[in-house]
Amino acid sequence: MKIINETLLDETTGRAKQSPRLRMNYNFHERLDDPVNRLLNALEPGTYLRPHRHQNPAKDEIFLLLRGQVAVFLFDNEGKITATQILDPKAGVYGAEIKAGTWHGLLVLESGSVIYEIKEGPFAPLAPDNFAPWSPAPEETEEVRSYLEMLKTAIICAIPTDSSPEAEPAIG
Repeated sequence: MKIINETLLDETTGRAKQSPRLRMNYNFHERLDDPVNRLLNALEPGTYLRPHRHQNPAKDEIFLLLRGQVAVFLFDNEGKITATQILDPKAGVYGAEIKAGTWHGLLVLESGSVIYEIKEGPFAPLAPDNFAPWSPAPEETEEVRSYLEMLKTAIICAIPTDSSPEAEPAIG
């Protein structure tokens, strides 16, 4: 039996904080060619998950946020944000399922965030045509910083100013 507990989350988060990419996987699948890939992905604020899709090969992506806070974005083909959702287990919003071929990205909002991710195997690095051409490449440091700031601004704009109980915390 494999147990997901606070110790495992803390250890994986510690490695993410030490990683130049500010994220770290902990794989539960034993081989990359397993038919189902299951993993923890510890994510720190400032990590850049370039908007992408899983079209070639087509794979749905499912993830549950075990702790922390993360924003999920969906985009159209031109890079316009079409949906925003804040995932926050403390607020009762736990995860998302992204259909194959849908442009999406994440923005980490809280240190110590960890998602449990499930994808169809075998593992294959994303082909270049699965990365959003309207988003900066990871090595474009200044452009990435500006892009992450734009996403943060989009979250602020998505939160309703109405403070009534009926107001939604994010748009979907």
